[in-house]
Amino acid sequence: MATFVDRVVLQLQAGNGGHGVASVHREKFKPLGGPDGGNGGRGGDIILRVDPQVTTLLEYHHGPYRKATNGKPGEGDERNGANGSDLVLPVPDGTVVSTRDGEVLADLVGAGAEYVAARGGRGGLGNKALASKRRKAPGFALLGEPGEGREVILELKTLADVALIGFPSAGKSSLVSVLSAARPKIADYPFTTLVPNLGVVTAGGERFTVADVPGLIPGASEGKGLGLRFLRHVERCHVLVHVIDCATLEPGRDPLTDLDVIEHELAEYVPDASLGGIPLADRVRIVVLNKADVPEARELAEMVKPDLEARGLDVHIISAVAHTGLKELTYALAAAVSKARAEQIVIEPTRVVVRPKAVDDSEFVVRRENTPEGEAFRVIGDRPTRWVRQTDFSNDEAVGYLAERLNRLGVEDELLKAGAVAGSTVLIGPVDDAVVFDWQPTISAGAELLGQRGTDIRLEERTRPTRSEKREAFHGKMDAAAAARAELEEDRRAGIWTDPEDEEG
Repeated sequence: MATFVDRVVLQLQAGNGGHGVASVHREKFKPLGGPDGGNGGRGGDIILRVDPQVTTLLEYHHGPYRKATNGKPGEGDERNGANGSDLVLPVPDGTVVSTRDGEVLADLVGAGAEYVAARGGRGGLGNKALASKRRKAPGFALLGEPGEGREVILELKTLADVALIGFPSAGKSSLVSVLSAARPKIADYPFTTLVPNLGVVTAGGERFTVADVPGLIPGASEGKGLGLRFLRHVERCHVLVHVIDCATLEPGRDPLTDLDVIEHELAEYVPDASLGGIPLADRVRIVVLNKADVPEARELAEMVKPDLEARGLDVHIISAVAHTGLKELTYALAAAVSKARAEQIVIEPTRVVVRPKAVDDSEFVVRRENTPEGEAFRVIGDRPTRWVRQTDFSNDEAVGYLAERLNRLGVEDELLKAGAVAGSTVLIGPVDDAVVFDWQPTISAGAELLGQRGTDIRLEERTRPTRSEKREAFHGKMDAAAAARAELEEDRRAGIWTDPEDEEG
């Protein structure tokens, strides 16, 4: 089971807003008390906040699905619903929030830095808030908006101060176990380490972390072995330590060749500037010639040490098994880490800038599309989409109120300019969640046309007959009456029935 996780995928769902309520004030001896429906509560947000006490994303690896609480619906007597509580997720310092497409959403640096990853839905207005001079007692309320659902990727910007890199079975895990209190898995076969192992090392007054990352093989920059996962770990460390196995018996392996192969793979890898910040070629490098407890390996290490030092590298001959050369290596790593920290650029938290929207911003666009069902007109905008989500389509008065809002915004005029006619298909909202309408531009707007509570006479199917239709109906009625009289007269003459007056005469 993984004990350290530096990259997770979170499925977030913010809280839904509570529905408003349509209520009328009722009190003894006071009829028509007026609307008193309260508003619904706001749904809870999901906030990512930097916590200095958190160093890993292990908690979210085991529980990637997070949901905030919903807002409570409103009640009568002007009682508003309670807001949903925000869900705060603590993350380590230096966490990068991005999407699957690679878009960086936030770079959380510094204690207390936060980012609203998913916003809760707004609460619906009650009929008390919807009342106006023309609409004194609305028979409807607005629905609460659904909370935002989102998928984000969290990744640590900095894995550790020192990264131990090298071929598989070079002794990296053994070196971490003797330098720190970490106890990684150690075995005599390749790819024993599949996830990074972190250890804390203290040298004098300096304290730093060492990461034992998975082994590297030729072609890792092209995805071989653990490939890019390995290089991703290396990218987030300040000091790179080449651990070279001087006792290997594999053909074609020697310290200089191993170093050249590793350097080649590092050069072929193109890092993400949002994580490392410093190119891999510009980072501090230290070479460790391991397994000096083997006589042949020690002779080889002392032979190649001058050649490595000629390249400008700091070289140390150690034995993790015999615990030789570790003290000098520890202080050398501490000095390199101290230098790297001093040269590191301090990233300040991003300043929040609030830019107001322009006054003449229409806030929506009308786009003509060809769908499998035929031609359609899509209205895209935050306000129309929000209004549609807030509408209870089972209430005719609420639908009429939506028509008024869209008309005041200018949606009808833009549809006419786009070429829409009566009966055209109109889609309001995004592609994956749109509401379909059959547009009727002749519907007039105005609260003075309201009928009973919860109804709207504009939505009723009422057609006034014309004069010719009335004349035809009248003549048809008269002709039917004349035909009925003629039929009765024929029956009387045939003796089917007799008139009592004739019998009396």
